[in-house]
Amino acid sequence: MRKAKIIGYALLTMLLFTIVSCKKDAYYKDGGLAQAKFDGSIMDYLDSKPREFDSIAKIIRLAGLEEDFKTKEFTFFAPRDENIKKMIGQAKSNVPGNQSSVNWLLYDLGRDTIKTLADVDSAIWRKYLLRYMFNNKRKLMDYPQIDFDLLNVYKGQNYTSFANTVSNIGVVYNDAINDSDKNNITRLKYMGYRQLYISYIPDISRPNDWRSCPVASSDIQPDNGVVHVIDYTKAQFGFNQSDILLDILESKR
Repeated sequence: MRKAKIIGYALLTMLLFTIVSCKKDAYYKDGGLAQAKFDGSIMDYLDSKPREFDSIAKIIRLAGLEEDFKTKEFTFFAPRDENIKKMIGQAKSNVPGNQSSVNWLLYDLGRDTIKTLADVDSAIWRKYLLRYMFNNKRKLMDYPQIDFDLLNVYKGQNYTSFANTVSNIGVVYNDAINDSDKNNITRLKYMGYRQLYISYIPDISRPNDWRSCPVASSDIQPDNGVVHVIDYTKAQFGFNQSDILLDILESKR
């Protein structure tokens, strides 16, 4: 009997260890991070992913920030090329939403349109890239919890970017849902996977007016920092596209 109990306790311990290990892995599941460590600088990482960051790498160089991305230690919330392309758009097109692109507006006003990324003032590129750059190396686990439905309790934390703008950054703790039995669906609060969010605050005097973007892939670690890739399907370049549109329109007078 004693031997049977010992075996039973051992099996139970192994089972609990397996469950905890699986839950721990699930906490940090994200939108496609293949390998956390990258042998090279943040600039090298972006250059190694031309499909996602070719335009981003070009505007970094145009903005005179290449050396910072090679040597400076910081955390970069990386926008994707798709957001740049959507922001620039075409001069005339029937594509839905193109009427809010900078080229459509420039064409409509009779001003020179943007044909290459170098046609935008380098100071403008620099201004908006700095919004995505933050001091120190911070991975997902270094940010506090945020619950957008319960901000008085889990409110994330405000951080100042290199552009001296403020963004709230926090981790959403999703619920763990077991729906294998449709007649008995169980939900464990905050026990599911965790996802990083960055929320740009356009006006700090209105601290609850946010432009929130989820992170698709987090904790990519080049030699000189951490990269979190923003979900381009739920973001605009500069967090608030109208800001950069107005700056470019003004520069093209």
